[in-house]
Order: sequence, then C-alpha cells, then structure tokens
Amino acid sequence: MPRLISNQGDRTHPLVWLVAIILAILAVAVIITGIVVFVVYMVYKPKMPYIQVTYANLDKIEYDQSGLLNIQMTLTVLAVNDNVKADASFYDISFGLGFQGVKLAELRADPFNVPMNNSMPLNYIVQSSTIPLDEGRMESMDAALKQEKVPFMLYGHARTRWKVGIFLSIKFWQHLSCKLEFNWPGGSSIGLDCSSNSD
Repeated sequence: MPRLISNQGDRTHPLVWLVAIILAILAVAVIITGIVVFVVYMVYKPKMPYIQVTYANLDKIEYDQSGLLNIQMTLTVLAVNDNVKADASFYDISFGLGFQGVKLAELRADPFNVPMNNSMPLNYIVQSSTIPLDEGRMESMDAALKQEKVPFMLYGHARTRWKVGIFLSIKFWQHLSCKLEFNWPGGSSIGLDCSSNSD
C-alpha cells in the first residue's frame, strides 16, 4: 500500500538562517551607505581640485654652436580649489621642465592648503643648469630658433586631498603634461593651455 510521507518534522538548519540574516544586514548597509553618499554629494557637491599654468615667459636662452643650452623661464602655476564647502591640501608636488626629452630643471613646492572656493599661485623663476644637447636635439633647437617658436615640456604630478563631510577623505593624483611654446626673441607664450588631469 502507498504511504503518505510528511516532511513536517524537517526544520531549516540554523546556519542557513545565520547566512540569510548576514546577507540581509549587508544589503541594508549597502542601501544606507548609498543614501549617505548621495546626501553628502548633494550637500557638498564636491569638485576636483586641479593645477593650471596661468603664466609662462621665456626670459633667457643661452645656446651656442657646441650645443650647450641654458635657459631662464618665469612660470605661475595656480592650485585651484572650486569646492565651496571644503578646503583642499596639495602635497608631493614635483614638476620637470624639459626639451626634447632632456630634463633642464625641476620645480618643487612644500605642502600647502587652499581654502574653499579659492586658489593659490606658485611663482617660479626657473633657472636651468647648462645642458649639452646631442646632434639631433641641436638640429631641433636650430630649427625652432629659425622659426622663432621654441617648445619645452612641463610635466610632473601633485597629490590632492580634501574632506567631504566628517569622515570621508578623498585623495587623488594630479598629473601635468603640457607643451609650452614661446616666441623668440620676445619670450611670450603661445596659446598657453596647460591643466592637470586627475586619477
């Protein structure tokens, strides 16, 4: 005779209940975190601090037929903090000035803070050491001087940090890689457009 088998006596294992409770708690925590981040963003509306070259002038070029190059350049690098409710810190600041891959000078700055919705200029008078150019770079410099447009590269990085709310601190690298071109003689910059990218 067939018999009716009942599972009424079976019970869910306590470990299954424990896993279900933990997953439910994690889901609630993720939802709450998302809400908090959204509210903080709407209140603070954070913007990325950045670095921008606002002035550049080639003050002097000393270059002879043996390929020795020496320059002096005036630069203004602006650290910008567009956040209206948070100060920003800039640190680990290091930039290099080069010609055709040859480093002419290094620019550094001590850590500093930029108040909310403000900016701070870094004024540099860059005096390079005397650098010998190889034959290929000598040809490039000769051609640039004949065209009366002398190019240099400004490259490097800085780190930024600012707080959003009480607990959240945001850090980013700012990378700078720009071609600076100058009229020569005269020394004024041509089409200056140099700002950092962040990651």
